[in-house]
Amino acid sequence: MNCKLAALALATALAVSPLYAQAPESLSAETLPLMLSQSLMLDFVDSGNRAIAVGERGHIAVSESRGDWRQVADVPTRSTLTAVAAVGDRAWAVGHDGIILGSEDGGLTWAVQRIDTWSPPAADDFDAEFNPTQGAPLLDVLALDRDRVIAIGAYSLMLVSADGGKSWQQVDPNASAGAVDAGDESAVDGVDAEAVDGAEAEAEADDWTMSDESLVLEDEEDPHLNGIARTPEGGLMVVGERGSAYRSLDDGASWQRLRLPYDGSMFGVLALGERHVLAFGLRGNVQESRDLGDSWETPDSGTELSLQGGAVLPGGAGVLLVGSNGVLLKRAQGAAGFTLQTFANERQETPVLSAALPLSATDVIVAGEKGIGRTSLK
Repeated sequence: MNCKLAALALATALAVSPLYAQAPESLSAETLPLMLSQSLMLDFVDSGNRAIAVGERGHIAVSESRGDWRQVADVPTRSTLTAVAAVGDRAWAVGHDGIILGSEDGGLTWAVQRIDTWSPPAADDFDAEFNPTQGAPLLDVLALDRDRVIAIGAYSLMLVSADGGKSWQQVDPNASAGAVDAGDESAVDGVDAEAVDGAEAEAEADDWTMSDESLVLEDEEDPHLNGIARTPEGGLMVVGERGSAYRSLDDGASWQRLRLPYDGSMFGVLALGERHVLAFGLRGNVQESRDLGDSWETPDSGTELSLQGGAVLPGGAGVLLVGSNGVLLKRAQGAAGFTLQTFANERQETPVLSAALPLSATDVIVAGEKGIGRTSLK
């Protein structure tokens, strides 16, 4: 289980491989009913005029009120969309088949900017070089401004655009990445890799991740990149599988590879201050750095449920993390620990949660395997 947000539906335990070539098809309100209370929804963004949510089968929903959601018609893909970002009325959604969609009107209409469905080499082409990033899913996207965008995904796939998505260039974050062991080296070197494998396999049933079989092979030289964040001073932090992380101090022109104290997968990262970042992931593990990765702390989350998403609460109210079994972890600004509560929908289900969109310090919209919901924080 090495890639965040890669299963189509946890309830049916079906994982979609990036090797499954899926031609983009139009989705319309006439051909697909509104299923926002049942569909797998994976990420949110607030674009200013409206909020945008994305999920399985190319589902995109928008809401000006943040309360009444409607499904966008004619989305030009059925690939699962894993993440969304926006600056003003420009928005980008990424997902399986290397898909990148762009919108110029705040998410009301979308166009394909990139797609890279996997196709097998010819049977007689024995010299064909295997490229693991071909057809690989994209798992997160960050907009630096209206023109500069970074998308990341499996096998260290990193794509950058300087023109709002009209063109995309692949960047290898490992090419210039000098390795830096952050934190206590003994905590890294002493980790039993087989134990980590076992923990990740055990948690597969309650995480939005791809198995190694789904991703064909496991290559620690090119770890899957799961989450990206930018600090107010412009530092970039990427987290991924098996304790891997990358940082950039020059807006992505060069990257430095870091080693987290915890050797399991991190599924996301939040920027909390000038050099302050918080990573979260497998089995409730949280890693926190106040110097952009030079050193790391390991706060006790109070849970072993895997954490899939998070958000900074408005008004300096703190941070919220969400994950398996409806877990909600709130840490107030200045607080030492997290307060745990459980989200239950109208059917009293406690679904896996993948993302949160705070409306205030206590009012939050959540997304996950049972669509979009709303809750109040204590």
